[in-house]
Amino acid sequence: MIYKKLKPFPQDFLWGASTSAYQVEGANLEDGKGPSVQDVKKVPEGTSDLTVCADHYHHYKEDIALMAEMGFKVYRFSISWSRIIPEGVGAVNPKGIEFYNNIIDECIKHNIIPLVTMFHFDLPAALDAKGGWSRRESIDEFVNFAKVMYENFGDRVKYWLTINEQNVLTLMGEVIGTSNIKSSNPKKEAYQQNHHMLVAQAKAMALCHEMIPGAKIGPAPNISLTYAASCKPEDVIASQNFNAIRNWLYLDMAVYGKYNNIVWAYLENLDATPDIEPGDMEILASGKPDFIGFNYYSTATVEYSDGSEANQKGGDQQKAMGEPGVVKAAANPNLQKTQFGWEIDPVGFRSTLREIYSRYRLPLIITENGLGAYDKLTEDGKVHDPYRIEYLRKHIEQIQLAITDGVEVMGYCPWSAIDLISTHEGMVKRYGFIYVNRDEFDLKDLARYRKDSFYWYKKVIASNGEDLTD
Repeated sequence: MIYKKLKPFPQDFLWGASTSAYQVEGANLEDGKGPSVQDVKKVPEGTSDLTVCADHYHHYKEDIALMAEMGFKVYRFSISWSRIIPEGVGAVNPKGIEFYNNIIDECIKHNIIPLVTMFHFDLPAALDAKGGWSRRESIDEFVNFAKVMYENFGDRVKYWLTINEQNVLTLMGEVIGTSNIKSSNPKKEAYQQNHHMLVAQAKAMALCHEMIPGAKIGPAPNISLTYAASCKPEDVIASQNFNAIRNWLYLDMAVYGKYNNIVWAYLENLDATPDIEPGDMEILASGKPDFIGFNYYSTATVEYSDGSEANQKGGDQQKAMGEPGVVKAAANPNLQKTQFGWEIDPVGFRSTLREIYSRYRLPLIITENGLGAYDKLTEDGKVHDPYRIEYLRKHIEQIQLAITDGVEVMGYCPWSAIDLISTHEGMVKRYGFIYVNRDEFDLKDLARYRKDSFYWYKKVIASNGEDLTD
C-alpha cells in the first residue's frame, strides 16, 4: 500500500552497529585467552588468520570513541567464551573479565548501551575436541558460561543476545569453519547439536530473567525470507519448506518452545529427528524471549524439486543451496548482486520484518545488515563508499515503511561498526563505517579512518532517521 504519511522512528530507537569477538579483537591467545574453534580452523587459502584482526583488543577506546562520534545509541558485540573461560569449563580468566568490563564501561562512559551476544561462532577448542555441541554436557557448559557473564556484567548489561545465527551453524557449519560432525548420519547429528543449543538457549534466557531483573534477552538467527520462484503451487510449497527449515524452526522454538511441524516431518523422513530427553520440551517452553534479534542480508528464492537433480554445491550464508526432493535454489532476476555475489533486496527486508512480527508479535532489533565491498583508502586518507550509503539508505527506508505497517522495531545495528575479518573471505571484504589500515597479510599501522558512510550514518542518527540524503 502507498501511505499518505510515514510514521517516524521511535524517539528511543537504538541506532548502532555490530561486531563479533573473533573477527574484530585479535589478541587471539593473549592475556590467558584459550583457543576457540576459529583460532585452530584452517582458513581459506589467501585469507588472513585471526591472530590480529582489527586489533580491537588494543584499540577499543579509540574505536568506541569513534562510535560515540557517530552518535551510537547501542553497540552490539560478542564475548569470547574462551577469553572468559579458556577451557570452556573450569577456571575463569580474570584478564578476560577485565577486558569486557573495560569494553562495557567505555560504552557507558560514552552513553552507548552495550548489547552483548553470548556466543558468536567461537566455541572453545577444548570443548570442540570433546565433541562440542553433540554432547549433552554442552547445555550445562553454556549455561555456566552465561552465569559467569551475568554475575560479572549483569549490573551494567541489560540487553543480551543468545546465539548468533544458530541456523547458519546448523545448516552450514562447514562454511563457518566450525563443523564437527563425524556421524554416519550427519543430518541427525547436526540437528542433535541444534537441539542442545536450543535447550541451552532456553535455560540461558530463563536464567537471565532470574539473575538480572529487568534485563531483556532474545535470539539472533539469520533470517532470509524465501520467495517462490513462480506462482506454481509446487514452488509455493518449496518456499514454505525452505522458510520452515531456514527460518521458522529457530524462531518457533525460541518464542513458543515447539518444533516447527514442517521441519519435524522433514527430519522424520530422513531418520534425523534429535533425541529429546524428558523435561526438554518444558525447558524449551520456559525460555520466553523479550525481543527478537535477527541478521538480514537478503532473501532467498526457491522452486520445486522432484529429487532428480544433483546436490547443489558452493553455497554460503546468503547463497541458497537446494536439497533434492525438498527444495531447489533459484536465482531472482529482479535483484542486483553485491561484488561478492549476495543478492540485494531492501524491499524483502520490509517483507521479512512484517512476516516475523506477524508470526511472533515481539519487538524486533536488526542485529546485522550491511554491504561487504572492496573499499579503497585514498592517498589523502579518505574512503569513498557511496555503494554502502546507498545500500543502507534503501534498507533504512524499508524499516520506516515496516514501522508504518505497525511493526515494532526497536533498533538497527548494521554489520559492521569497524572493518574486521569476514568469516570466509578475509580482510578484503570490508563492511565497516571505520576503515582499518591493513591488508590481508600486511598489518601496516592499523590506523583508523572515517569512511564517507561514517559521516552519513552520523547524520542519519542525529536526525533519528529523517535525513537519509548524501
